[in-house]
Amino acid sequence: QVQLVESGGGLVQAGGSLRLSCAVSGRTFSSYAMGWFRQAPGKEREFVAAISWSSGSRYYADSAKGRFTISRDNAKNTVSLQMNSLKPEDTAVYYCAVARAGVAGTYDYWGRGTQVTVSS
Repeated sequence: QVQLVESGGGLVQAGGSLRLSCAVSGRTFSSYAMGWFRQAPGKEREFVAAISWSSGSRYYADSAKGRFTISRDNAKNTVSLQMNSLKPEDTAVYYCAVARAGVAGTYDYWGRGTQVTVSS
């Protein structure tokens, strides 16, 4: 069993920053990609960012480009999402996920999410 636990969410004013973290524990794999997704009230879950095992490949949604940075520490089994210049439309529950088959594969394991609220 794999467990993912997100942290770092909270309430921030527009223009502020937050850093989300996700810790992976339990059964681990030789290599896996990780991603961040979010779901706002009344909307479908959407992709935010992803990173390959080696950190050599990083992908961002258009809404995140230039403002968010994804990173990982394989020694600690963690992935982070630095979010700057936050906007009210970034308000959502943010989830981290593991994709054993790589960034283009299916995300197999998910955390329970952390709430991010950006006030205007």
